[in-house]
Amino acid sequence: MSESRQGLILIHTGPGKGKTTAALGVGLRAVGLGMRVLMLQFLKGSWHYGELDGVKAFGDNFVLKQLGRGFVKVGGAETDPEDIRMVEAAWDEARAAILSGEWDIVILDEINYAIGYGMLDPALVVEALLARPEMVHVILTGRNAHPSLVEIADTVTEMREVKHAYQKGILAQRGIEY
Repeated sequence: MSESRQGLILIHTGPGKGKTTAALGVGLRAVGLGMRVLMLQFLKGSWHYGELDGVKAFGDNFVLKQLGRGFVKVGGAETDPEDIRMVEAAWDEARAAILSGEWDIVILDEINYAIGYGMLDPALVVEALLARPEMVHVILTGRNAHPSLVEIADTVTEMREVKHAYQKGILAQRGIEY
């Protein structure tokens, strides 16, 4: 198979489990092929997830940054201005990383939530994705992907929950959910 490289926009969305995990899997594959991966987590921040330690083995080839505070209250007056400021700062960093061409893959983890909560204008994201260097892949995760992003994406995968252990009263398990 001859290789031709073209940067793709991928979206992992839907109500089922596995959106972030799928993005991490793509990142793992890419770093194994000598590519550089940056994963920016827009809302995660207060919990310690296993992937934070897992990617350390890859040094500067797979960088993962938590740019939020964790739990975010949203809706009208409930939205904390500090969370909005953090999302804006995360977007500034993400946009610069995408446009820099320094990374082969940029993963924008939970960006769909930030957009859905009205904390980030989807038009800004579309503009940056369309202006990126042609070899840069970008993966966006989170439920309810905005229609304007779905429209410009090359691949959109919707995770559908068929059954979840939580429904049986089983709490989040180490190594599976975090």
